[in-house]
Amino acid sequence: MNKEKLGNLVTHFVFVIVFITANSAWSASKEIAGQGHVWKDGSEIYSKVCAYCHEERVGPRILKRKLPSDYIQSTVRSGRRAMPAFRSSEIDDESLTKLAEFISKN
Repeated sequence: MNKEKLGNLVTHFVFVIVFITANSAWSASKEIAGQGHVWKDGSEIYSKVCAYCHEERVGPRILKRKLPSDYIQSTVRSGRRAMPAFRSSEIDDESLTKLAEFISKN
């Protein structure tokens, strides 16, 4: 197999893995939100929803980067690259604020 075909195969494989893990994280947050779950703090939200991708090198590391809170909130609502957008039915505005504050301070 030549290098170009191998590169394409690897790229497609990585895309499929990223899609599957992002979809799994989205589904997990949807299940929790659908149960009327009340998050105790941003740390809990991060560990239950975000860390699945952002601690396993699927998505970029987001802690210890001092990202602005408004940037985090916008990214969560709109999505970015392989990360799906999270609607207010999946993470309410109050919880999103807690999450953004946690990420920006840690």
